[in-house]
Amino acid sequence: MRIDPVENIKLALDAVWSHRVRSALTILGIVIGITTVVTVSSLLTGLRKGIVIFFQEFGPDNIFVSRYSGDPSAPPRQKEVRRRPIRPEYAEIIKKLSPSTEDVGVQLFIPPFVNRQPMVARVPGFESDRVNLASCTANQLSFAPRELSAGRVFTPEEDSRMARVGLIGASLAEALFPDGKALGKQVTVDGAEYTVIGVFAPAKGGFFGENGLDYQFLIPFQTARMRYPQLDNFFLTVKAKAGLRDQAYDEVQTILRKIRRVPPGAENDFAISTADQIIRSFDQLTGVVLLVSTALSGLGLLVGGIGVMNIMLVSVTERTREIGVRKAIGARRVDIVLQFLVEAVTLTGVGGLIGIVFSIIVTMLVGALVPALPSEVPPWAVVAGFLVSVSVGLFFGVWPAMKAARLDPVEALRYE
Repeated sequence: MRIDPVENIKLALDAVWSHRVRSALTILGIVIGITTVVTVSSLLTGLRKGIVIFFQEFGPDNIFVSRYSGDPSAPPRQKEVRRRPIRPEYAEIIKKLSPSTEDVGVQLFIPPFVNRQPMVARVPGFESDRVNLASCTANQLSFAPRELSAGRVFTPEEDSRMARVGLIGASLAEALFPDGKALGKQVTVDGAEYTVIGVFAPAKGGFFGENGLDYQFLIPFQTARMRYPQLDNFFLTVKAKAGLRDQAYDEVQTILRKIRRVPPGAENDFAISTADQIIRSFDQLTGVVLLVSTALSGLGLLVGGIGVMNIMLVSVTERTREIGVRKAIGARRVDIVLQFLVEAVTLTGVGGLIGIVFSIIVTMLVGALVPALPSEVPPWAVVAGFLVSVSVGLFFGVWPAMKAARLDPVEALRYE
C-alpha cells in the first residue's frame, strides 16, 4: 500500500494541530531564530540602500582626499595624529599633472565647536543648534552638484572676494523659516551674518535614514578661510574624466606621495578613497553584524531543532500502534519515513513562516516608530529564512522517522 503525499501532509497537519500548544512551544526557537535573522537583514539592507544613495550624490567619478581617514569630526587614529595637513595648493598641482583628472574642488572642515561653543544658526524669532557649517570652492558645485529647491549657488567671483553668502539645507531652512521664504534673508551662524542665496532640496539617502546635508549651511571656501584662519583640515574632491577614475586614482595617489615626500614602500600619510571603497568598507562591517546575528539566531534554531526531534520521538512512541496498523496493511518503510519527515518539516516550516511574518511586522513597526532608521525586507532573506526552517525540520526529523520505520509491525500492534 502506498500512502499519497497529499494524505501525508494532511496527516502531518492534523498531528500538529491536535497538539497545537505543544507544537507552538516546540517551534518557539525556530520562530525567534528566523525573526532575528530576517529582521536584522531587513534593517541592514535598508541602511545600505540609504548609504549607497548618499554617496551616489557625491558623484561616481569623484575621488576624495583627506588628512585623516574616517569621520572628520572624530579624533584621528593614533597612527595618523602626526600627519601633515592637506594643502589647498595641491588642487592646482593635481589638475596640472594628472591627465585623467577633469577638476579638483577644495573644502575646509569646520568642526561644530570651533569657538568652544555649540554652533547655532539664528534668525529673528527662531534659532537651531542643528547646523553643520561647511565650505567648498565654487567649482565643486559643478561636478558634485546638489539639487536646489530655490535660488542659486555661489559663483567663483563671490568665492574669491569672500562674500558673506550661503546655501541652506532643507531641514535647517524649515526650522529657521517656517514660512518657506528663506531666499534673500540674513542668517547668523556662529556669530557671523550671511545672506541666503539658495535652498537645497531634501538630500537623498543617508546614515540611519538621516542626512546631515539637510542641516548644512554651505559658504564659499575663501569666506571660511577668512572666518576661521586657525583651521587647516582641508579636503580635496577630485573629478576624474569619464571612464578614467581608476587611472585618476593612481595618478592622484602618486602625485600626492611625491608632493608629501612619502618614502617608497611606506604607507600613505593621507587618506584617499572613492564612494565604492567606502561602501565596501560598510559591507564588511555589516557582514560582521549579520554573521554575529546569524550565529545567535543559530542557537535558537538549534534549540528549536532539538525540540522538534524530541517531540517527534514522543510522537513515534505515542503512535506506535498506529504505525503497526499502517505497516500491517501494506505501508512501506519509505512511506512511514516520509510521513514523519513531512510532519517535522511542516512543524518547522510553520515556525519559519510565523518568524517571517513577525520579522515583517517588526520591520514595519521600526520604520513607523523610527523614520530615521530605514528598513526594507529583502526577498532573499524571506526565501532563505523559510528554506533554513524547512532544512532544520528535515535534519532533526530523520532520526525519529527512521525509528518509526524500523518498528516491527507485530510488536507495534501489541503495544498498549
